[in-house]
Amino acid sequence: MQTGTILVDKNVNKEETYSQAVEILKDGGIVAFPTETVYGLGADATNPDAVAKIFEAKGRPADNPLIVHVDSKNSALQYAEELSPLDLQCMDAFWPGALTLIVKAKPDQFADNVTAGLSTVGIRVPDHPVALNLLKRLPFPLAAPSANTSGKPSPTLAEHVYHDMKGKIPLILDGGATAIGLESTVLDMTSEPPVILRPGRISQEQIENVIGKVRLSSEIQGNAPKSPGMKYIHYAPEAPVYLIENDPALIEKAIQHVQKDGKKVAILSEHEFKTADFHFPLTAETLYASLRKCDLMDADMILAAVSANVEKGDAMMNRLEKAADHKWFC
Repeated sequence: MQTGTILVDKNVNKEETYSQAVEILKDGGIVAFPTETVYGLGADATNPDAVAKIFEAKGRPADNPLIVHVDSKNSALQYAEELSPLDLQCMDAFWPGALTLIVKAKPDQFADNVTAGLSTVGIRVPDHPVALNLLKRLPFPLAAPSANTSGKPSPTLAEHVYHDMKGKIPLILDGGATAIGLESTVLDMTSEPPVILRPGRISQEQIENVIGKVRLSSEIQGNAPKSPGMKYIHYAPEAPVYLIENDPALIEKAIQHVQKDGKKVAILSEHEFKTADFHFPLTAETLYASLRKCDLMDADMILAAVSANVEKGDAMMNRLEKAADHKWFC
């Protein structure tokens, strides 16, 4: 399969720009497209055969449910039931935007492989003109996880998608770099109080300012995973990642220790370390791109300089902990 790329001007809404993607999706194919968080890999969420192509292309475990993207709150209301006032308040406050709500799905609305057989579904309205223009042209919602090989850093550029998905998908809509660079916050509204299953740009504090008390899942707090779909390693490049306390003297010592064995070390840090083989600034917007660059440069080890005292629920720290499999350099 040849993988094509269409450069999309997010400020221009032309029918011909989206016609090929719409045709592929209506025919049961899959298409990568930009959102404000990361690039998504979309398929008709009502078509199990189309959704199966997502799992095949990504190598994604089948027990890992998919997030569904719709173009508006009104569209979401067609697919969800038993919505509470808190659900509606979250939709009004944060949509379109980087918040996925876990709600009760209406029966027979989604393919079983979207929900992994659960009675609930994760749903959101993306805040990106290309994603919204695509969704508005479709008669169905899109199931769309990140458009990368499962377990690897999520794509924030079309070239990242092409690297992972070349020959596996027919089309990528290139809308440039994503703005946020981390996946959406996932909030389980079927729990009392609601539970943040995955931290993101929209914080616990922001949510609590709208609907009151919410809590972090035990998995975020470092306890046992709540479900099989939360247990897999994510965001990991080829080179091993280690967290290290953000102490310049400690980091310099670590660099020397790694290099004495002839290994190349990359540092992700707010400060530059000239003795490191590679250095990338540590920001949420560029985290995944930096991890991918480390692989392109054949780094043997990646050290991410962080504070051990960062609060639970910090989105970037959550991704780094998963990428490092919670390993600290010592």
